[in-house]
Amino acid sequence: MIYSDIAIIAFSIAVMVDLFIFKTSMLTRPAFWTSYAIILPFQFLTNWWLTSRNIVMYDPNAIIGVRFFSAPAEDVLFGFALLLSVMGLWEVWGRKGFQRHKPQ
Repeated sequence: MIYSDIAIIAFSIAVMVDLFIFKTSMLTRPAFWTSYAIILPFQFLTNWWLTSRNIVMYDPNAIIGVRFFSAPAEDVLFGFALLLSVMGLWEVWGRKGFQRHKPQ
């Protein structure tokens, strides 16, 4: 399995969990898309900095080769999946009244 496969699977799982397990429908909310619009430029900036200095290098055989501001498409998919998952968990825990364990 290559990096592209893993990124596509992570993206797919995040979308399916949002729509069918958490049922938060984050993808239909302006708050999600606003958050993504805020985070995406910083993701591009960080990825550009890391790749332009060869701190992070990608095997050309492991990625599809499409890049956005030097960020492989796979990284964009992972970032999307991470944001969707975190916002979904936040919503689910908020609904259930999730509280941190308080020491006695």
